[in-house]
Amino acid sequence: MSSESQTPNLSVEDEAKAQSKKAAKKEAAKLEKQRRRQEAASSAASASVAGISIGDTPDPLASNYGDVPLLDLQSKEVTGLKWTDIGALTEDLKDQKVLIRGRAQTIRAVGKNIAFLVVRQMGFTVQCVLTVAPDLVSRHMVKYATGLSRESHVDIEGIISVPGVPIKGATQQVEVQVRKLYGISKAENLPINIEDAARSESEIEKALQAGEQLVRVNQDTRLNYRVLDLRTPANQAIFRVQCQVENIFRQFLLSEGFVGIHTPKLIGGSSEGGSAVFRLDYKGQPACLAQSPQLHKQMAICGDFGRVFEIGPVFRAEDSFTHRHLCEFTGLDVEMEIKEHYFEVMDIVDRLFVAMFDSLNENCKKELEAIERQYPFEPLKYLRKTLRLPFQEGVQMLKEVGMEVDPYGDLNTEAERKLGQLVLEKYGTEFYILHRYPLAVRPFYTMPSYDDPLYSNSFDVFIRGEEIISGAQRVHVPDFLEKRAEACGIDVKTISTYIDSFRYGAPPHGGFGVGLERVVMLFCALNNIRKTSLFPRDPTRIAP
Repeated sequence: MSSESQTPNLSVEDEAKAQSKKAAKKEAAKLEKQRRRQEAASSAASASVAGISIGDTPDPLASNYGDVPLLDLQSKEVTGLKWTDIGALTEDLKDQKVLIRGRAQTIRAVGKNIAFLVVRQMGFTVQCVLTVAPDLVSRHMVKYATGLSRESHVDIEGIISVPGVPIKGATQQVEVQVRKLYGISKAENLPINIEDAARSESEIEKALQAGEQLVRVNQDTRLNYRVLDLRTPANQAIFRVQCQVENIFRQFLLSEGFVGIHTPKLIGGSSEGGSAVFRLDYKGQPACLAQSPQLHKQMAICGDFGRVFEIGPVFRAEDSFTHRHLCEFTGLDVEMEIKEHYFEVMDIVDRLFVAMFDSLNENCKKELEAIERQYPFEPLKYLRKTLRLPFQEGVQMLKEVGMEVDPYGDLNTEAERKLGQLVLEKYGTEFYILHRYPLAVRPFYTMPSYDDPLYSNSFDVFIRGEEIISGAQRVHVPDFLEKRAEACGIDVKTISTYIDSFRYGAPPHGGFGVGLERVVMLFCALNNIRKTSLFPRDPTRIAP
């Protein structure tokens, strides 16, 4: 029987698929062959630089380089050596000896006697130069340098020099003339390159137009190898900005007489209503992870703290596969006594966030520039006195441009974004407060409006057309609070201690909550909240 008779007839479509698979395998084999050729060339270049073999005579300068033994890394002794941060290397240190530690970001051999290392520490980089010279740098040392793997940790001692031309490949405009080089920790088998992860979309598109192909590291790959992804300049900057947001929030509120508190994250029942809670067994009793510190921060007001705030984890079991939702995030929460009007809470929001934006723009310029290089954005537009727009007026603005909006319902994402555009056009701001929401779309503990029970003393705050803050005056009358909870489908027994706390006398009060990650995302106009969560948790991700 011939081989042809054993082969079934293929359709045109199947044959095309087979050809496509064959072409893909051929391309993969070609890329693998190219990779091996590059590795071989790199090894050959390293050997060429050194000009020696392993069997050659010992190097008299061998003590000036090499891998540091584990014993010496086990806190063996205190030497008193003075270290300099890479970000502090400036022209003022010209001709001075420095000792630095960082990662070998790029390694390049030039001829037989010179090698360049760009070393990175916390987003700052400096170019280090090894030049063969008698009694200073040997070819053995250059060979060792070119044999280092990218992202390995190294210690370098050298002399600062100032080149006559700008250095394009490093943040610091000085060079380190290397005298000693030691390997502290070797990096192996990098699944992604930091250089690829740090590219902007515009760079990739520009290369494609020029007929070149650059590696694009997608979101899931970044999160799978988050430790590497965090090393990019943009990510280093994002989380430094986030740290400042948290710090400004805390310092501003402390200056306003607020007290920082910590509430439990294991509670007996839902704090927000609805079913989006992580339920668990607590020593035989039903419990859940707190959706917010809402109930306990109100109880702190009943405990006569007057003004409180908390920075802590918040858990939401929502199956929300969006760019702005997480199952765990960091909540910035505030609660305070009200003397006359819930606008007093909005006053705090106004001054707090204007102060925050001012501080970020003034004190985080380098970080914002680093973010902008990879993720271009326009600075946030905001007013010195934050715009306060009644909900009904916002609904009317939307209706005037042809959008159908329920005056007693909530705004969907499309309506929020459209209203953000309209507010920017009319008032020149991307940060505003929308207040007096319909009661039906607010939590059970929200105080109804005095003149219309269909509306409430509540507000949301928006940045670039997306909601970041939800706040309101709370119901502090226990019997009324109990009725509101029952009306919202909450088992009153599970929050009985919360309701009882108001039976002992409670002042009028209100507050708000904001997600830390969402503030940073929207201030920097990033397209996904996972970029501002260190190790994000969403409906499909529980690692790393």
